This record gives sequence, structure tokens and C-alpha cells, in this order.
Amino acid sequence: MLFLINSQEVLKRNQTKVVEFILLGFQNLGLFRIPFFIFIAFLYTATVTANLSIFLLISSRSSSKMNSPMYIFLSHLSISDILISTTVAPKTLQMILLGNTSLPALGCITQLYFLGAFTILECCLLTVMSYDRYLAICRPLRYTSVMNVKLLNSLITYSWMVGFLQPLITHTLILQLDFCGPNVIDHFFCDVAPLLELSCSDRTWVEIEVSIVALFVGLFQMLFIIITYILIFYSIFNMSSKAGKEKALSTCSSHLAVVCTYYGTLIILYLSPARGYSFSLNKMLSFINTMVTPFFNPIIYTMRNQEIRMAFKVLLFYKQNNFSSLRLK
Repeated sequence: MLFLINSQEVLKRNQTKVVEFILLGFQNLGLFRIPFFIFIAFLYTATVTANLSIFLLISSRSSSKMNSPMYIFLSHLSISDILISTTVAPKTLQMILLGNTSLPALGCITQLYFLGAFTILECCLLTVMSYDRYLAICRPLRYTSVMNVKLLNSLITYSWMVGFLQPLITHTLILQLDFCGPNVIDHFFCDVAPLLELSCSDRTWVEIEVSIVALFVGLFQMLFIIITYILIFYSIFNMSSKAGKEKALSTCSSHLAVVCTYYGTLIILYLSPARGYSFSLNKMLSFINTMVTPFFNPIIYTMRNQEIRMAFKVLLFYKQNNFSSLRLK
């Protein structure tokens, strides 16, 4: 009798198990559907182009200063921005054109994993970049000996390893959940909060693990950045040279602007105490975090960093001269 009951329960679960999720995306766009599609396509194209240009510029070592740890970290940050935008933008463009888009359950969880991995990677890179700025400004005489090649590679390896390994725990737990009810996600990508709300099994351990990850990646690393910048500003204000103060502030301002934008949206999204969030607010903040911020990051760094601007000018001048010489031949 007990075997019969268990068999019926298993059969019922198999019959109702969700095999795909439907993403609602941005609803009720109406006449704004095509302009919004063009806007996102422009954002994505510009994001990939600008970040790839910075990565290639730093990789080409067009200037001796491009070999410094700050620019090497920046090249990895540019790749991270490309990966975040690529994980979300193409599917979003498809969704705007076709309306509601279905995604296999495994595909949804895969998208969630990679977006989580690249988000954590970006957070780690911003954190190690703040440590790099702390050493450069607060410990300038020891900077080259402390931030050597070994430490530089270790910090980069740490960022990529934490980014890809930490979400594995979350997604292993998510794969153990049952989804046997509604399969509609009111979002433009598979995010962890709306996905967990669709689960028909106990998700306590997943929520605990997500909270721990959010605390480590979001709060602890944010506190580390705040502490480093308190020490940085203290050192800057104690400098006697006005030119030294301006140079130190210029090297930190772009990184600080990116940190405030990126971590600000993450804290509201994942560390907010109220889990009954507004879906429209969640979409807006997620849109800023996955598409707008990766677009503005290279602009901020290019506008606020004289070395990058000069390197771009040198590279353009070199290419123009080569083009002119080829035409003369």
C-alpha cells in the first residue's frame, strides 16, 4: 500500500514538473517597442565595442604605463562588463521583438549561473582595484614591492575563481528544487528571487545560502572598499602638494564612481530586507545593473583617466599614419 502511494506521488510530480519557463520581459511597450529595441541594441553594441577597445588597448601595451596593475585590473573589468551584458542583452532583444519568450528550465538556471558568476567577478575585481589604489596612494614607496606580479596574478585568479565557484553551491541547491506549478517569470532574465518564488518545494536552504553569498560578495567587500577609501582620502588630505592631491583624486574618482553605481544597485536588489519587492522596480534596477552600468564604465574610465585618453590618441594617430602611407604607396 505504501509503495502504491509513493508511486502515485512520483507519477504526479513527473506529470506536473515544469520543463520550461516563460519570461514576460517588458510588457505594454506598445509604440515604444521598436525604439526600445533600437535603444537596447545600441547599448549592447556600444558596450561591447567600448569595453573591447579598452581591453585591446591595454593588451597592446601601447604605453609603458599600460603595464601597471591598475590597467591590467581594468582590462579584466572590461571583459566582465562584456560578459554581463552578453548574458542578458541578446535574449532581451529577442523578447522585445517576439513578446513572451520561453526558456528551457535548464537554460534558465544556466543563465542564472553565468549572470551570478560574472556579477560576483565584477564585485571582486572592483574590490581588488580598491586595494590596488590604497597601496598606490597610502603606501607609494612599498607599492612595487607589494603589488608584484605574483600578488597581481593571485588577485586576478581569486576574482575569477570566486566568481565561478561560489554560484555553484547556489545552483546545485536550486537544481534540487521542484518546479511543478506556475512557470511564468515576470522579468527579462532568469533572476534568483522570482525563480525561487515559483518553486513548490522547501527553499529555505537556498535562501540562506543566497543571503550568505550576498553578505560576503555585497556587504563585506563593500565595507572593505569603504575602509580603503577612508584611508585613501585621509592620505590625500594630508598631502602637501596640490598637484599630488589632484593626481591622486583623479586616479580614484573613476573607480569610486563605478563602485557607487554598481554596488548601489546590487545592495537594493539583493540585500534589501523587504523581499516583497516591486517587479517594476526590480526590472529597472536590473536593467541598470546589467546593461546601463557596463555601458557607462568604459566612458567613466576614459573621461576620468588621462593615460587612457592619450593612449587612444596615440593609437589613432598611428593608424592614421599607416593608412596615409598605404594610400601614398
